[in-house]
Amino acid sequence: MITDILIEIALAIGRMFLNPVLYVSIIVAVILGYQRVKRERKYFHVRILWGWTEAIGLIKDGLLFALIISILSIAFGLTVPLELLFVLTIISLIALIIYVFHILSPIILFALSILVLWAFDYLGWKINLFGIEINGITMSEGTVVTATILAGLLVVAEGLLIRKKGAQIASPIVENSKRGLRGVAFTSKRAWILPIFLVIPGSVIDAYFPWWPQFSLGSTQFSLILFPVVIGFQQLTRSKLPIYFYPKLGRAVIILGEIVIIGGLVAYFLPFVGFLTLIVGAIIRIGISYIYSTGQQKDVYAVSAKSGGVMIAGILPNSPAEKMGLVVGEIIRKVNGVEVQTERQLYEALQVNAAHCRLEVLNHEREVRLAQHVVHNNDHHQIGLLIAE
Repeated sequence: MITDILIEIALAIGRMFLNPVLYVSIIVAVILGYQRVKRERKYFHVRILWGWTEAIGLIKDGLLFALIISILSIAFGLTVPLELLFVLTIISLIALIIYVFHILSPIILFALSILVLWAFDYLGWKINLFGIEINGITMSEGTVVTATILAGLLVVAEGLLIRKKGAQIASPIVENSKRGLRGVAFTSKRAWILPIFLVIPGSVIDAYFPWWPQFSLGSTQFSLILFPVVIGFQQLTRSKLPIYFYPKLGRAVIILGEIVIIGGLVAYFLPFVGFLTLIVGAIIRIGISYIYSTGQQKDVYAVSAKSGGVMIAGILPNSPAEKMGLVVGEIIRKVNGVEVQTERQLYEALQVNAAHCRLEVLNHEREVRLAQHVVHNNDHHQIGLLIAE
């Protein structure tokens, strides 16, 4: 039996590479990186993160969450029908192609998929795709229960990814306000793939793919599939610094995920609750994005030119600035004892002592602190700082 299980797992992994979502997601991630680097060079003449950052993090960032959800999915027997996976795949592909990542929030993905399947049942529609017949589902089916619980788990993962990665991937852009002033906004747009092991009822797989290997535990037959769930995220912040904005947004999404999980557990006894939880959860998720977007007024910038020094708009990785603990939103008042007001003055003050950099910095609490670092020949000529001017 152990051999059968290992073979099943290996084949389940192989099945993921037949899913077009995987390849479209990789292409989109590469495009995201290219656009970000192009934008950063346009505004600051240098890229902040490597152009392949989005592509590398596509699967890497969510692997731990995928493993945990896979274990829970298999342990609790959260079986899903092929129809649901096909609809999820189609909606994910559409969202990726039209470049609207809000649709790729798990709660919205699952709510739309369940709505489509319910509509198929209500209207009596049937579609044959690649030899697989997609039928609808009723409110009383267990699919709604498993879909709700899986959606809740994935939304929690989405919130954790936003809280952990949102500020790290926030890319600065320069904007002109209505009053003609320049400010710096930060945009995060990212896709993550969570390869989740899902349990498929054996009879379903056997009906369409007789060659699909199955194994038995007791009297129950089932098969495994590694399904690439795509989580998309996009959000811009102006009036709040990324290190405060994205963790707060992530917490709101995590709380929503926890509520959805509770709704899924209740749906075990009252299936209609699961359907209602998905719909209301999707509306709340849209509302969260809307509320956090409308709070970012065009003429209010957390990062803009200041009269008391130069404000940091970005930090290059592994630069002297990062090693000194400088963060976006802090104000540099003096460099090597010289007061600075512009980027040019900053550069000139750095030349006062080319081997050592000593800064007087005003932090987010408006408290003065000192930062210093030995500058090496291969370090960035402006110690890795992007300045708001």
